Amino acid sequence: MALRVVRLGQPREHGEGLRIGTVRRPPRGVKKADYARRDFFDVWLPELAPSAPVVSWALSEPWTPARWRRYARRYRSEMARPSARRLIETLAGLSRHADFSIGCYCEDASHCHRSLLSDLLAQAGATMSKSR
Repeated sequence: MALRVVRLGQPREHGEGLRIGTVRRPPRGVKKADYARRDFFDVWLPELAPSAPVVSWALSEPWTPARWRRYARRYRSEMARPSARRLIETLAGLSRHADFSIGCYCEDASHCHRSLLSDLLAQAGATMSKSR
């Protein structure tokens, strides 16, 4: 059993399991009934997405190493809140018993909260899939 980190909207991989969208907003122009069929997500968990102010700040200028470090600090600070921490610990525990995936829309995973969330889940003891 393991957890995968994926890009939402991309075709599902074999054995991926339930797909959880960790995004602030659902996909635009897609009917709610079509989210899963179109490979976005089966379950929406916006509580693990960065807050609207952090996303707005992040998208306001191109990434630099310093901006990425600042973004990572802000996101990790939000995920240190008790409600987010409990969700991370819950997903880490579930990863030892079920296959599922978490994801975001961003094209570049290296500058996306999903890479940071993946690290937080691993630190919480999640069983991570080898294919990332």
